[in-house]
Amino acid sequence: MTIAEGPVVGVGVVIFDARQRILLIERGREPQKGMWAVPGGKVAPGERMAETAVREAREETGLSVEVDGVVWVGEIISGEHHLVIVDYSARVVGGTLQAGDDAAQARWVTLDEARALPLTPTMVEMLDTLRS
Repeated sequence: MTIAEGPVVGVGVVIFDARQRILLIERGREPQKGMWAVPGGKVAPGERMAETAVREAREETGLSVEVDGVVWVGEIISGEHHLVIVDYSARVVGGTLQAGDDAAQARWVTLDEARALPLTPTMVEMLDTLRS
């Protein structure tokens, strides 16, 4: 296996509501179109990871969030790609929930409901961490 470039860094945003439901989006574009995950995306050059989390939450869900801290770190090495993912916990401070950017849907689900959805591979690992 030959990695074409150094690792790319992406972030996810783990948001729970008052009823302890997690906010998930259905990916509307490749890669992993149709799969469910927390909002997130790649860190832009010169952008801090926490800033990326705030931006991605707003773009994909319409919600404004404040980031609290890191809850999970993982990575995907597949073919020529290496992606490092840092998931942040965050809380909603404004906005109205609506799917946007590359999200086909955005909705609150219980952790059990989340398990029944077609999840991205890293989501399964992250949910296991949240349950422990």
